[in-house]
Amino acid sequence: MTEFLAELVGTAILILFGAGVCANVNLKGSYAKDGGWIVIALGWGLAVVMGVYAVGSITGAHLNPAVTIGLAVDGAFDWDKVPMYILAQMLGAMLGALLVWLHFMPHFKAEEDPGTKLGVFSTGPAYPNYVANLISEIIGTMILMMGLLFIGANKFTDGLNPLIVGALIVAIGLSLGGTTGYAINPARDLGPRLAHAILPIPGKGPSNWAYAIVPVIGPIAGGMLGATLYHLLFKGEIEMIGWISILVTILTIVLGFIMNKTILRGQESKLF
Repeated sequence: MTEFLAELVGTAILILFGAGVCANVNLKGSYAKDGGWIVIALGWGLAVVMGVYAVGSITGAHLNPAVTIGLAVDGAFDWDKVPMYILAQMLGAMLGALLVWLHFMPHFKAEEDPGTKLGVFSTGPAYPNYVANLISEIIGTMILMMGLLFIGANKFTDGLNPLIVGALIVAIGLSLGGTTGYAINPARDLGPRLAHAILPIPGKGPSNWAYAIVPVIGPIAGGMLGATLYHLLFKGEIEMIGWISILVTILTIVLGFIMNKTILRGQESKLF
């Protein structure tokens, strides 16, 4: 299996189980309906475990553009391969979303609420505020990236890495996920959101493109920042790419302020 195909397959598995648990818990008629946040967090954690076990020996199972970029910032991954990995992850995420739609097709038809249908595919904020939402995604992905580097630095975890990475995802979901649905992965959100826009889902409503930038640029900034902080704290140095990562994070938050003013038009003041 090529690296491209491996990342595609691994990400498809991630979304099949991850978006699948969202459908299982939320769609009308499912026996698992109202299973709750703990079930969703566990489902996403196990989704990562399955994806990593499937293709980890081939690509390291990034399954996430923010992780791919973060590893490149850390110097552990070749920048030349970054576009190929991201393309594979995006296509895999769309494929996984397609499989979820096929599996739950009668339930999508029975479900009346367009927001519930969209929530199977993509994330959304508990309180719409671009600055707060971006900060949430930055922090969540920062600790994801640092956690992955922590895990990789400990040889005693060899063989157990996928399970420990899955536990990290569960921890992020349980502790930090309630603000934005913890995308912490641009492909995880954008790929299924595109699938939602394309697929003939009855009564699906809009795909909330006004929010879609948050789970893309927030995780990318967070992944870069996490790699930079790990490099600084544990290697005692910061390179030019690290300063660029800090600048990207600052500009991302500044963009949030601009979007609050232009899109929310003052509503954000009620949320601070």
